[in-house]
Amino acid sequence: MSEEEKLLKEAKKLAWEDRLLHKNWKVRNEANIDLAALCDSISDPKDTRLRDFGPLFRKTVADSNAPVQEKALDALIAFLRAVDADAGRYAKEVCDAIVAKCLTGRPKTVEKAQAVFMLWVELEAVDNFLDAMEKAIKNKVAKAVVPAIDVMFQALSEFGGKVVPPKRILKMLPELFDHQDQNVRASSKGLTLELCRWIGKDPVKSILFEKMRDTMKKELEAELVNVTGTAKPTRKIRSEQDKEPEQETISEVVGPGPTVESSVDAPQEIDEYELVDPVDILTPLEKSGFWDGVKATKWSERKEAVAELTKLASTKRIAPGDFTEVCRTLKKLITDVNIAVAVEAIQAIGNLARGLRLHFSGSSRFLLPILLEKLKEKKPTMVEALTQTLQAMHKAGCLNLADFVEDVRTAVKNKVPLVRSLTLNWVTFCIETSNKAVVLKVHKDYVPICMESLNDGTPEVRDAAFSALAAMAKLVGMRPLERSLEKLDDVRRKKLSEMIVGSEAGVSTGTSSVTVQTSGGSVPYSEASEGAFVRKSAASMLSGKRPVQAAAAIKKGGSVKSGANKKGDGTGQLKSSKPVEPPEDIEPAEMSLEEIESRLGSLLQEDTVSQLKSTVWKERLEAISSLKQQVEGLQGLDQFVEILIRLLCSVPGWSEKNVQVQQQVIEVVTYIASTATKFPKKCVVLCLLGISERVADIKTRAHAMKCLTTFSEAVGPGFVFERLYKIMKEHKNPKVLSEGILWMVSAIEDFGVSHLKLKDLIDFCKETGLQSSAAATRNSTIKLLGIVHKFVGPDIKGFLVDVKPALLSALDTEYEKNPFEGASVAPKRTVRESESKSSVSVSGLDGLPREDISGKITPTLLKSLESPDWKVRLESIEAVNKILEEANKRIQPTGTAELFGALRGRLCDSNKNLIMATLTTIGSIASAMGPVVEKSSKGILSDILKCLGDNKKHMRECTLTTLDSWLAAVHLDKMVPYITAALTDTKLGAEGRKDLFDWLSRQLSGLSEFSDAIHLLKPACSAMTDKSSDVRKAAETCINEILRVSGQDTIEKILKDLHGPALALVLERLKPYGAIQDSFDSAKVISMGPTSKSSSRVGKSTSNGVVKHGNRAMSSRVVATKGSRTELMSIQDIAVQSQALLNVKDSTKEDRERMVVRRFKFEELRIEQIQDLENDMMRYFREDLHRRLLSTDFKKQVDGLEMLQKALPSITKEIIEVLDILLRWFVLQFCKSNTTCLLKVLEFLPELFDTLRDEAYSLTESEAAIFLPCLIEKSGHNIEKVREKMRELTKQIVNIYSASKSFPYILEGLRSKNNRTRIECVDLVGFIIDHHGVEISGQLKSLQIVAGLTAERDGEIRKAALNTLATGYKILGEDIWRYVGKLTDAQRSMLDDRFKWKVREMEKKKEGRPGEARAALRRSVRENGSDVAEQSGDVSRSVSGPIITRKNYGHSELPMDRQLLPHTLASANGPTDWNEALDIISFGSPEQSVEGMKVVCHELAQATSDPDGSAMDELVKDADRLVSCLATKVAKTFDFSLTGASSRSCKYVLNTLMQTFQNKRLAYAVKESTLDSLITELLLWLLDERVPHMDDGSQLLKALNVLMLKILDNADRTSSFVVLINLLSPLDPSRWPSPASNESLSVRNQKFSDLVVKCLIKLTKVLQSTIYDVDLDRILQSIHLYLQDLGMEEIRRRAGADDKPLRMVKTVLHELVKLRGAAIKGHLSMVPIDMKPQPIILAYIDLNLETLAAARMLTSSGPGGQTHWGDSAANNPSSGTHSADAQLKQELAAIFKKIGEKQTCTIGLYELYRITQLYPKVDIFSQLQNASEAFRTYIRDGLAQMEKNAAAGRTPSSLPMSTPPPAALTISSPDFAPLSPVHTNALNDAKSLNVKSDPTNFILPPSYAEDNRAMNALTSRGITSENSLGDQRNDRFITGVTSGTLDAIRERMKSMQLAAAAGNPNTGSRPLMSMNDNSSQGLSSQIPHASDRSGAENTVQSGVLPMDEKALSGLQARMERLKSGSFEHM
Repeated sequence: MSEEEKLLKEAKKLAWEDRLLHKNWKVRNEANIDLAALCDSISDPKDTRLRDFGPLFRKTVADSNAPVQEKALDALIAFLRAVDADAGRYAKEVCDAIVAKCLTGRPKTVEKAQAVFMLWVELEAVDNFLDAMEKAIKNKVAKAVVPAIDVMFQALSEFGGKVVPPKRILKMLPELFDHQDQNVRASSKGLTLELCRWIGKDPVKSILFEKMRDTMKKELEAELVNVTGTAKPTRKIRSEQDKEPEQETISEVVGPGPTVESSVDAPQEIDEYELVDPVDILTPLEKSGFWDGVKATKWSERKEAVAELTKLASTKRIAPGDFTEVCRTLKKLITDVNIAVAVEAIQAIGNLARGLRLHFSGSSRFLLPILLEKLKEKKPTMVEALTQTLQAMHKAGCLNLADFVEDVRTAVKNKVPLVRSLTLNWVTFCIETSNKAVVLKVHKDYVPICMESLNDGTPEVRDAAFSALAAMAKLVGMRPLERSLEKLDDVRRKKLSEMIVGSEAGVSTGTSSVTVQTSGGSVPYSEASEGAFVRKSAASMLSGKRPVQAAAAIKKGGSVKSGANKKGDGTGQLKSSKPVEPPEDIEPAEMSLEEIESRLGSLLQEDTVSQLKSTVWKERLEAISSLKQQVEGLQGLDQFVEILIRLLCSVPGWSEKNVQVQQQVIEVVTYIASTATKFPKKCVVLCLLGISERVADIKTRAHAMKCLTTFSEAVGPGFVFERLYKIMKEHKNPKVLSEGILWMVSAIEDFGVSHLKLKDLIDFCKETGLQSSAAATRNSTIKLLGIVHKFVGPDIKGFLVDVKPALLSALDTEYEKNPFEGASVAPKRTVRESESKSSVSVSGLDGLPREDISGKITPTLLKSLESPDWKVRLESIEAVNKILEEANKRIQPTGTAELFGALRGRLCDSNKNLIMATLTTIGSIASAMGPVVEKSSKGILSDILKCLGDNKKHMRECTLTTLDSWLAAVHLDKMVPYITAALTDTKLGAEGRKDLFDWLSRQLSGLSEFSDAIHLLKPACSAMTDKSSDVRKAAETCINEILRVSGQDTIEKILKDLHGPALALVLERLKPYGAIQDSFDSAKVISMGPTSKSSSRVGKSTSNGVVKHGNRAMSSRVVATKGSRTELMSIQDIAVQSQALLNVKDSTKEDRERMVVRRFKFEELRIEQIQDLENDMMRYFREDLHRRLLSTDFKKQVDGLEMLQKALPSITKEIIEVLDILLRWFVLQFCKSNTTCLLKVLEFLPELFDTLRDEAYSLTESEAAIFLPCLIEKSGHNIEKVREKMRELTKQIVNIYSASKSFPYILEGLRSKNNRTRIECVDLVGFIIDHHGVEISGQLKSLQIVAGLTAERDGEIRKAALNTLATGYKILGEDIWRYVGKLTDAQRSMLDDRFKWKVREMEKKKEGRPGEARAALRRSVRENGSDVAEQSGDVSRSVSGPIITRKNYGHSELPMDRQLLPHTLASANGPTDWNEALDIISFGSPEQSVEGMKVVCHELAQATSDPDGSAMDELVKDADRLVSCLATKVAKTFDFSLTGASSRSCKYVLNTLMQTFQNKRLAYAVKESTLDSLITELLLWLLDERVPHMDDGSQLLKALNVLMLKILDNADRTSSFVVLINLLSPLDPSRWPSPASNESLSVRNQKFSDLVVKCLIKLTKVLQSTIYDVDLDRILQSIHLYLQDLGMEEIRRRAGADDKPLRMVKTVLHELVKLRGAAIKGHLSMVPIDMKPQPIILAYIDLNLETLAAARMLTSSGPGGQTHWGDSAANNPSSGTHSADAQLKQELAAIFKKIGEKQTCTIGLYELYRITQLYPKVDIFSQLQNASEAFRTYIRDGLAQMEKNAAAGRTPSSLPMSTPPPAALTISSPDFAPLSPVHTNALNDAKSLNVKSDPTNFILPPSYAEDNRAMNALTSRGITSENSLGDQRNDRFITGVTSGTLDAIRERMKSMQLAAAAGNPNTGSRPLMSMNDNSSQGLSSQIPHASDRSGAENTVQSGVLPMDEKALSGLQARMERLKSGSFEHM
């Protein structure tokens, strides 16, 4: 056993103290290990052994041997884990020892020391811990301070502010902020941020910020943005840890565990008051002369004295003292005669209450009565001050509710109501801010006070009492208050409960949202808390920094500290595309020389490495030279880079003394860095310190600098700079700093600044370089900043304002040597590493960083910019300036939009000085932001320019300075639009305009070319006619500048708009360019006035300026209508003649109309409206036209109107598109005073409106709103001729627009200030009553206004009013008295006289009695409802808001000439006959159409009572038209009622329809298309959710239901079936009502089809009795189309989904098959049964036949069942009852029926002809024994004709029909494809539907004479896709031949057969229609035009509709079967 082992063994027997303090370190080491193990094994904290160990640690942790010290700390940690809080008594000594000895040791030691401190905190020895920390932070070694801050940071973040008192930490921080070591400063910042998480940002800011330097503040402000939410502790003290298990069990038992837990975890609000030290204010108050001041006689002195107290008392916490005398004085001052003094005293009391809190409670009670009494003051400042102070007293806890019951009781009895209400408001506030317990105690006192106040006479007092009661109830619930509130009556009880419910709802939502937020806020913190175990350093709180790993801190020379990570992270964040580089890649780990050698292996020769270690320098030199050669010869150097660099850093290492060796080492490193493709950053870190020291040595400087440059090429200069800042700052050798900076100068010259973070560089220069005591360093820094200036320009000066003046002058000199070159400087070297491109500095080429100030633009700042107090506003503006200063006048645009908004408000401030301050600030912001200010400023420039309108010179100068700043930031072209607008602003005075012109001239003089200046020419020219000579002079100078910088071409373009002196000036200036001179002579002649000489020529200026003289033909003189004025057509006019007069290609009339404000009253046009009009005219009117119309010369305007007048008939459509613009221009002319132009306008307008009437165009509401107010207002023109024209025009508009809509405009004219206008309007009212009485029946109440005019002084007005009322009397009779309102006796007698005169006049003219005609009509009309409309008189209803209409399908509006309308509606007594009634229904408003419907109902009733009379026959003819009118009216009336009107018109419409459909004859006469639109409309309204909410909604629904049933009963059942089956397909979305319900389209379609299914069920139920009334062919066709539309796939899918519509269709088909059996196949004439694949309907018919036969529900059809016609019995061979004869007879009967009908006669004859050919033996005429001779002759002739045609090779579709088709069939609806099979032009139908017509469906039949097989073969090849029938709805009409003849088709078929044989179906012919893309071979058909063949007649020209191809196809199939079928034996 060795000596050592013996010693250790012996030592184990010693006492613990001896062992731990033994002189041998190994004994001590082992003792500590044993102690740690022992402590770990003890589980009971009360173990006596532990008590003995406690005192030993203060010595062991101070051990001089580092490893032993570490083990001692391990033992201490084990000890602290074993003990409980009792061990705290040893904490002080141990902590002091650790602070003294452990914080400067190894990183591991430091880490363990920190763990010990944390355990002491856990054991509640916090005070001892913080005492030790106070000592630690005073340590002179910075290395020891950082761990101390870090441990405080850890303690606070883990244990929270409850355990670690923030107050003590707050006190320590200020001295750390100014610490010389930057790591300490960084850590203190991190600790501050952590404090913000625990106590909030505001307390920290208010306590700490005033003690910081500005830069520190800036940095912290930036970091604070990232601190959000509140923090939660993650670690508990030992005593709480012991309780924890119990708590869990409790929460399990209780149930709602989380609530208990959350209450424990809720972050504790730390009161800022507790964090600050109390301040004594009594002493300074004494010194300030307060006592003398308050006794002064001058109020201002008293106020100043009190203000001093207010200021002193505004401190957060006031030291308690004797304030009784102060309060007595304040009590007197509250009642001071001067209100300002009183307010100041009250504010002082508030501040004292906040600062003293409980110590002020006595004084508060003393002052309260007088404060409450003072509430009687009405001054807002006083009331506000009192409210604030009273609330502060309660909030601060000076008073609680129990203290002031008596005072409140007295105050609510005060005689001033204001005192009573405000006192109760204060009580409410106190209740709301008190806790429940307090309110429970005092509610018995307060409820009676409030109850008494509920009876107060003043509503405010009652409301306040209610609020107080509600607040109490809210807090303590209703139960404790029940008894007190018993006396309340029901009304008040209800109000109180409503208030409580309301407030609780508000509170509950509020609290819930708050809880959500806090939970949301705490989520990141739960993450943060987990991270807190990792976050050991305070500096890691700062953005962009992460805790440095322990290993990294053991770097030699301390070069790697936490800050070293900054660059690594920075680049990591910037590289968006690449993964973030982990920090350890940059920070190299320790590696021993042995490890390096082992890794090198055989890479180098062995003796090289050993020689490098040699102590002889020559050997080392030899070795390094050899190494250099070996490295240069290496292949694949990349993989060995790091190991070689590590080797060189170890041996010979950077401490090598020999210069030659040093140089060689640097060369090797440089070679590796330049050769390796990727040089790791960690290698740079390894070398940088050594290299930087080599730079300082003159012998190695050149090599070292070259090496640094190579590093920069490898990893980017940004990284090298970052690391060098740190090394250079901390290095003791000043040469390292000065020479390093010189290298930086060369690096910037080489690489530019794009890779650098300029902010860091400038900060380094300011804080380190320029602050250095060494002159060399300062000089090299100045050089560095100079070279930066070369790249970034003078903006750098803004960052260096706080530098000493001497240095600044030196810098300026340096700047001059390096003038700004900016982007033009190309970098000499590039960075090799690819990442460098992405890590270009964020500030980009702009260079200098811009700061984000959005965090500083707080809501408070924005609010105070709006403050009523001008001082506050001024301070806020100064605050903005300060923010800009702090940001070095370079800011980012984020967050500035709100700031500009607030500053804009200040530009119209009442205080001029503030406006000037604002202007200066805006200028500074513009300079600081640069070009982006244009986007962020929200057009503030226009407000700046308005300031030039000020009459103060200072203000204007200030504005111009701001404009200069703006111009520097933004280019002039961006400012031109604003300046143009400003120059045309009338509010800009003469001086303002002059200054602005001068400024413009100055700016333009500095430019050589500026094309945008031309926009300024117009306002400048108009200023040439200004009253002020100064403005004219300035404008002239400006024009000269504009002409100089604008191009010649641009001036030419604008010359046409110039006139007057400006034009002369322009032409004068342009003389040098003689080219233009001649061409504008004529213009000059017209504008200047002198007569033109006949020799004036027009020189045409070509593009290159060459003049072509003498082209005299061009100056063709146009003799004008008046005089012999000659106008020369300008060059431009000739050029544009070829263009269209109006260009409406991209017109957006709807958008323009949306902008129109619909007012009845006329308002003069504003400037911007005129500008909009000019812009619109320039956009849509041809250049020569808009130039004339917008000219200021009235003659040119007249010319423009003549151009329009001539073109009017040809451009009506275009005129309608721009009618709104034209009308706005007419309004403009009405407002001008030129009579000639006005008369021309009034000549043009009637023509225009006539043209519109011919086009059946009615003015839109917007157009009327543009034009009518002006026309009405100006109708009182002072020239009689103009008045007449206007009167006629107005009457014309009333006719074309509608009387009811024009009426409100005319009524507005009755209120005009112009007497003549009022007279005209009164006459117009008379005209309307006389001619359109019915239309305005709902607006007759407005006759009151006319009646009121009978009392006017002006005799003319009285006369006109009496005449109008007399006209009203003629129409209305005595009813007129209902409408004239209250009149004086004199007015009544006047009216009586006039009415009597009217009676006499009517008798003379034999017009009957007044009102007689109207009364007769009303008697004759069967009244359907009360005459609501007539009594309502509601003007607004007839013109109420936009009525939402729905597109109405079915018939279009009837093709009736609209110009009849004025006459048909002209009868004032309502419609007199049926046609007039229908017109009113069609075109009148919903209210007017009621009159029409009354007449219709009357006629229907009469006709129904005499069903056999001729009246019914007439009505039957008109039934379809009537129903069509009513169908369109349904939507209009319902929409009208939905706007809130009465539902009277809806009831009338439904009632009229009901009467129509009750009559079977009328119902049967309604066509299918009409029925379609009506049924769709009714079903849609049945589904509309808004109907039940309408007036009488339930009745309307009932009426809709009944009407629908009536239609199904009485309308043509075939049509009903077809319509309903069609409606089963999804409805076009545009047919749904506009305000879409919240249901999706599919849901609505589902509901709609459900309704349709119900209707079909109703029809199908009665099929058995109605089977012979329906056309089965049509029904089967619609079923076929429905099934084909779906296609087989969809049918299968739907069948699986049990789809109702499909099931319904199958049901209908099943029912038909059941009722008709196999005979059903005889009704497939309209189904193309030969198509391939076979129609789906056939499969279903066969299936139904089989199933029904199997169920014995019909006789089974045998094999003959495949034939397509005849009854089931005929198809059954065993059936002997029916023979083939009977079958043939049936067929012939069907054919004769067809011949008998107009539409199908040709087809019928053709079929008959075919039968005669097939069965020559059959005697056809035997079937016609009963027919007339004429009919038989007709058939004979027809057959002969057919024979001829067949011989000529013609087929039916090319023949003229024997009888032309009826007109009804030629009208097809534009909105919906016709449902009649006769219409076959599907291409046209498709167009009308706006859907793509699918040509795959053209199935052409071959000629009957030809063999059928070829066709079959072709079609089977050509149409392969199963659903070749498209999905479109229009495809249901499978199309026939569009034009041409069937013989042409026969020709085509032959060529097709040949082509098919040749294998080429398209034989070079032009395909008109091609097949689907998916078909393998196209089947194209070419149909030659009729004109190609002499024998052919064009079907379209002859008016013959081609035959339906389906019918033809079915017929052909039938014929073929006939030929080969069961009639062969005949």
